[in-house]
Amino acid sequence: MNIIEIKNLTKTYGKNRGIDNVNLTINEGEIFGFIGPNGAGKSTTIKTLLNLIFPTSGEAKIFGLDCVTETTKIKENIGYVPSEVRYYDDMTIKEIIDYAKSFKKNIDEEYVDRLIKLFDMELSKKIYQLSLGNKKKVSIIQALIHKPKLLILDEPTSGLDPLVQKHLFNELTALNKQGSTIFLSSHNLTEIEEFCHRVAIIREGKIIEIKKLDDFAHRTLRKVSITVDKDIAKEIKSLGGLIVGHEENTIIFNYDKDINELISLISKYTISNLIIEERRLSEEFMTYYEMEEK
Repeated sequence: MNIIEIKNLTKTYGKNRGIDNVNLTINEGEIFGFIGPNGAGKSTTIKTLLNLIFPTSGEAKIFGLDCVTETTKIKENIGYVPSEVRYYDDMTIKEIIDYAKSFKKNIDEEYVDRLIKLFDMELSKKIYQLSLGNKKKVSIIQALIHKPKLLILDEPTSGLDPLVQKHLFNELTALNKQGSTIFLSSHNLTEIEEFCHRVAIIREGKIIEIKKLDDFAHRTLRKVSITVDKDIAKEIKSLGGLIVGHEENTIIFNYDKDINELISLISKYTISNLIIEERRLSEEFMTYYEMEEK
C-alpha cells in the first residue's frame, strides 16, 4: 500500500518557484529520507502534504485520501514535527500535551508517561522558559503520543543533544517495527544514511533522484582527485565518474565503477598527483549540495 502519493505537484508563490512537478511514492512501513539544499522545496512539499498551504496544481494523497479535501481525516493518523517549533509562550508543557491528546483517539497514557520521562520533561514549565531543544522535545512528544500510522518529521534533531537524538531514533525505530511509516526531511546526511530505506533528493523544486540505500551496500564509493598532463574530464565522464571539481588539469570526481578501468585510463598519462579515498554514502549525498553552489 502507498502511504503517500504525490503526482505532478506544483506550488508557486507569485512569480517565485516553490516546487515544480514533484512525483513521489512512499510505501507503507518505509522510512523515507528527503534531502536537498536550503530553499530546494522540502518544507514546501511537507506543508502541501499537511494542507498548510494549497498546491498550485497537481495532487497529493495520504492513506489514499486527498490532502486538500480530506485533510481532517488524514490528520487523525499522522504525527508532525516542524522544523521551527512555535507555541503560545504562557502555556505549560502539560497543557500542550493534553491539548494534543484531545484530538486523538485511544491514547495509551502509560506510553505518554514513558515519553515524558524519556525526554526528561518538566510538565509545569511554560514555553517561554524552554530552550530551543526542549521546545523541539515537546513537539516530538506531541507527534508520537498516538503512535501514528505516519510520522512526518522536518529537521527533528535540530537543537537536540546527541543523547536525546539517540532516544528519538530508538523510539522511531520501535514505532517503525510496529508498522509506522516515517517521512524524514533532514540536513543530517549521516542520520539519513543510517536510518532510511530510500531517499529522494530535491533541488530547485524538482526531484532529481530517488535512491534505495540497500543498493549502496554492494558498491564501493570513492572520491578521486587527480592531476595529469592533459585535461581528461571527458574520459572520466565516459567511465561514469561524477565530476565535482575541475580546474585546469586537476579533476575531483566521485567514482563507483570498476577501479581497474579507471587505473587503465589514467596510466596512459603522466600523473603528478593522485588521491583515492573511500567515501561514506553521506559524502555522496553532499555532492548534491556542492553542485548547488556551483
